[in-house]
Amino acid sequence: MAREKDPDRSVRGKSAHQPGTEAEGPTRAVVIVPVLTRQPRGEDDTNRPRLTRSAEARHDEAVGLARAIDLDLIHTAVVTINDPRPATLLGSGKVEELAEIVKEGHAEVVIVDHPLTPVQQRNLEKEFNAKVLDRTGLILEIFGERARTKEGTLQVELAHLSYQKGRLVRSWTHLERQRGGAGFLGGPGETQIESDRRVLQDKIVKLKHELETVRRTRDLHRAKRKKVPFPVVAIVGYTNAGKSTLFNKLTGAGVLAQDMLFATLDPTLRRVRLPHGTPIILSDTVGFISDLPTHLIAAFRATLEEVVEADLIIHLRDISDPDTSAQAEDVERILADLGVDAGDTKRVIEVWNKVDLLDEGNRARLLAESTDAKAPPVAISAVTGEGIDALNAIIETRMSGELEDLTVTIGPAQFGLVDWLYRNGDVVSRTDNDDGSATISLKATQSAREEIESRLRRKNNG
Repeated sequence: MAREKDPDRSVRGKSAHQPGTEAEGPTRAVVIVPVLTRQPRGEDDTNRPRLTRSAEARHDEAVGLARAIDLDLIHTAVVTINDPRPATLLGSGKVEELAEIVKEGHAEVVIVDHPLTPVQQRNLEKEFNAKVLDRTGLILEIFGERARTKEGTLQVELAHLSYQKGRLVRSWTHLERQRGGAGFLGGPGETQIESDRRVLQDKIVKLKHELETVRRTRDLHRAKRKKVPFPVVAIVGYTNAGKSTLFNKLTGAGVLAQDMLFATLDPTLRRVRLPHGTPIILSDTVGFISDLPTHLIAAFRATLEEVVEADLIIHLRDISDPDTSAQAEDVERILADLGVDAGDTKRVIEVWNKVDLLDEGNRARLLAESTDAKAPPVAISAVTGEGIDALNAIIETRMSGELEDLTVTIGPAQFGLVDWLYRNGDVVSRTDNDDGSATISLKATQSAREEIESRLRRKNNG
């Protein structure tokens, strides 16, 4: 008996022959956003009710996720569900309606922006005669396409295998009729499924071993950085908040920055010298998203450890997004899962990005509200550069202390320090004295002052 078509094949980079034509084109897809009217609200450790996103915002995000892997969307819809069906989630009438849309539009993929059980996914695929992806499966597809480094590829593959392990039965429905009758614990079908699960488990164990090697390598790199030492500043935030754009602005790097969900996946680190000379390591991390699959959080633990180990964390928010508060809450939940307290104002800086997209009324209102906060957020535009100087100053203050006014007299034998002073401080004035020395007045951070004093002592003792 021939094995039925595997519905778990990847849709990334797929070009399909459309019915009635020889030309190839992008995969045609339908996006469905179920809204459960009686869905219980989640609560975090503080018993704070979880913010609810609008149906429109959920729809827009689901469409953005689908377009992130270049799907050709022929139909999108928000579907209100009063009574979720265990077999299909959606009601029978809606399933029939959508099946007709899928058939008429020759859609090959149906995206359901909601967690689906293996049974629901299998039943919907039978009804639609098309591949069905739930939210977790779609995010895994996107991450698989975005991964560029070996580490990123390993992490995505591990997450995908962990996700698929419990869904193997969907690929072997043709063997269910062969399962043993009276007196048998299981027939060939069960044996095949168990065989596949063992193969998957072996692959998972191998990938975990390889990622453990990656983790040890990262630990060694961190240990070397701590010996230098350069403080690490990590940028975190909801996907498409502008992390890569800010990273490029601060470092001059050429990291991909597009108006696209998960435009970048692999972490990037660059050494940056702040305006008053403080060197730091800036880290751009993967974007967060609501209902981020637990498989991904576990698989990306090695990457996310860069956030856990960071000396300072920039929580970047897209303040122009209507759902910015809900997005911030999602980021804070994931940080809490990693053991990071987002409310620690000494370690976390909240930065409001894209203020240039606000109208004057909303901008004035938000900035007025922010001044009442215990630790006011920093308002910036990573595109125009507005507020970047203020952000740099805050980062430098957190890393090296407040600026201090210093006056230093450099003897003729110590002139090698002059260049260092110009690079690591803000020189206000310089007076060349008759004895060949120079008196320099400057503003420098506390750590820079301590370094200056140490260098002068070494020169004098030498």
